[in-house]
Amino acid sequence: MNIEQLRADTPGVEQLIHFNNAGAALMPDPVIEVMTRHLQLEARIGGYEAAGQQSVEVENVYEDIGRLINARPEEIAVIENATRAWDMAFYSLPLRPGDVVLTSTTEYAGNYIPYLQLKQQRGIEIRVIPNDEQGQVSLPALRDMLGDDRVALVSLPVIATNGGPVQPIEQIGALARAAGVLFLLDACQGVGQMPIDVQKIGCHMLAATSRKYLRGPRGMGFLYVEKTLCENLEPAFLDLHAASLLTPDTFKIRGDARRFENWECNVAAKLGMGAAARYALAQGIEPMWQRIQRLSAHLRNRLADVPGVTPQDMGAIKSGIVTFTCQNAGAAHVKDWLAGQEKRINVTTSTFRSTMLDMQQRDLLEVSRASLHAYNTEAEIDAMVNALLRMPRS
Repeated sequence: MNIEQLRADTPGVEQLIHFNNAGAALMPDPVIEVMTRHLQLEARIGGYEAAGQQSVEVENVYEDIGRLINARPEEIAVIENATRAWDMAFYSLPLRPGDVVLTSTTEYAGNYIPYLQLKQQRGIEIRVIPNDEQGQVSLPALRDMLGDDRVALVSLPVIATNGGPVQPIEQIGALARAAGVLFLLDACQGVGQMPIDVQKIGCHMLAATSRKYLRGPRGMGFLYVEKTLCENLEPAFLDLHAASLLTPDTFKIRGDARRFENWECNVAAKLGMGAAARYALAQGIEPMWQRIQRLSAHLRNRLADVPGVTPQDMGAIKSGIVTFTCQNAGAAHVKDWLAGQEKRINVTTSTFRSTMLDMQQRDLLEVSRASLHAYNTEAEIDAMVNALLRMPRS
């Protein structure tokens, strides 16, 4: 990869060391330029008029996202964030009393809460797939659990927000397909970081965000719904974009995945996400994934040199999300200390509240999280480790 060009395209790297890409990555210039141009156009001629003038570019966003995950444009819905995209898929499923949802210990609380809500409202059952010895979903256990004909859905994240393993999603998809069970994949930490191909994975639905490893703007995400499934799902709510009013007594839901969208949209952010997808594809997802893994392995190796630091990552395949705990130093203290360095170093904390099942199982309350992208460097990693070596402990 042309690392010099990656960094030249990323103005933020001159000001700080950004290891919070699993929160919100630094946007590259091509994304910023697309959004700025559209906002300036809106200021000059009006929001509706600007959207009309950019209608071809707006349509191209669906093509760009489709290419990114190997889906058809008509299987893509652009939604204001990944949480709402996931919600629109989940709440459209006709889950009934006694239906079973299978998830992983690494499930995000924002997804687990809706499971609990439907458990209360509809009487569904939630079951957690056990882990194997490496901390990822046990495929033999999943196979056995799928033998229960009450299982209606497998739903889990490809990578947890608090690190953990890269789940074996292709094998999970194959098992779900063989059992005739729907598979909803939360790919928020995967899209833009690693190759995501919905055809190979076999997921029926996938939700992802713009702001993380894809390096797009905040407040934007997308949903993939397989065409044959999409036609049979009715969204939890509709408007005049998702459906058409035919008579005073009848309406018709549109046939493509845009039935999960609504009328009002941040067009500049939508165009920005499309630009982020094009930029990622131009750089090459596989080379970026390989570099991210090399950088994260370097950070894990260097953290072993820091007294009192305990790595907290598991899995046969690890991602660019590196988590650790420090003896006699809480995660908030680590974050503040690194942010106060001469060249600010951005990391964050991940708490028990966000991934309760996993952290409860591992007896953790919080971890420090450094999430690396391809534009980061070994020198930045060394600067972070040296700062940790100087950090005062309580």
